[in-house]
Amino acid sequence: MTEQQYQHEVIVPDKGFPFKLFLFEGHSGKYIREKHWHRSIEIFAVQEGELDFILDTTHYHLGEGEFIIVNSNEVHAIHANRPNHTIVLQIPLNQFASYFTGEQFIWFSHSERTYDEQVACLIFRMYKVYRMQTDGYDFEILSMFYQLLHILVKKYRKLDVQDELLKSNQQLNRLGMITSYLKDHYMEDISLGKLAGIFGYSPSYLSKMFARYAGINYKDYLQNIRLEHAVKDLENTDKQIVDIAFDHGFANSKAFTNLFRKRYGMLTSEYRKQLVKKKQRESYAHHRALLEKDKKVTL
Repeated sequence: MTEQQYQHEVIVPDKGFPFKLFLFEGHSGKYIREKHWHRSIEIFAVQEGELDFILDTTHYHLGEGEFIIVNSNEVHAIHANRPNHTIVLQIPLNQFASYFTGEQFIWFSHSERTYDEQVACLIFRMYKVYRMQTDGYDFEILSMFYQLLHILVKKYRKLDVQDELLKSNQQLNRLGMITSYLKDHYMEDISLGKLAGIFGYSPSYLSKMFARYAGINYKDYLQNIRLEHAVKDLENTDKQIVDIAFDHGFANSKAFTNLFRKRYGMLTSEYRKQLVKKKQRESYAHHRALLEKDKKVTL
């Protein structure tokens, strides 16, 4: 496999813009995304509610008006136990090419506080303008985007980067090719030995790469990918649990349900019941809103 064939979570910018801007997928709560990493720079800005981040081994709790910068190849996990309104800005790494401090490397601080309010406000404003799309919105968004990049490079960029961080970045680039392959083949029976052979490593070396640089063992990483896809089927289809399990590479339904209960603290059947109740509440609220609108039109 070549590096060009497999890149980990390549970010495709929104049409006409050098970035991606969207509402966080875990906005409804009860959301867990275990350890992963990608080449882009990500900023999560919480407008309402709260989020919990684990960057490497450090825990960060974000409240309203707070944000966090996730660096390229920075291993992180996200927990959103409750509903929230969080804006995500993904910036392809090449936007900072003129400011690399190493081979395709740039690092932003998590500790800078002076300009935090300005950064959060810019992201919230960008999202609002992006949603409204009035005349000239593209120029307004781009002006705010480049203002944000200026603040990041001027106030948050770290110049004194340790050699260990550079080495970790290089290793995670290599692991990125492997994890991209896993994302395409996760439903298959892929042993550590088989995967190592595909990429020209010994099983023991590949196992150590996962443990040291990703902070997770190979088996857990693969099962996390399977669980993410299985949960989407659990939410969006009426498939039987056993079919969902086999469709996404689990050895049996018990392996799926045990991992789900460990992660979400409930049975798959209970989770589905809660989703049905939630959809019923949303449908009722929507129906009431339409009735109120009709009343106003009649009056």
